[in-house]
Amino acid sequence: MIQPSIDQLLGIVGSKYLLVNLISKRVHEMQETNHYQLKEKEYVSKKEIGRALEEIATHKIHIQ
Repeated sequence: MIQPSIDQLLGIVGSKYLLVNLISKRVHEMQETNHYQLKEKEYVSKKEIGRALEEIATHKIHIQ
């Protein structure tokens, strides 16, 4: 099961399309810069997509 849940993330972002777009941009940014918002041991996921989801759930990524 995906953690954090999609329902929780949709409560933060508001739109599934915006959520996918936000995750995609963040994953590309992580791959290019190797910069993460949380410390390595704070992440549950090993992959960038899961880490992007976790950053959104912890409000480290803000929508303008």
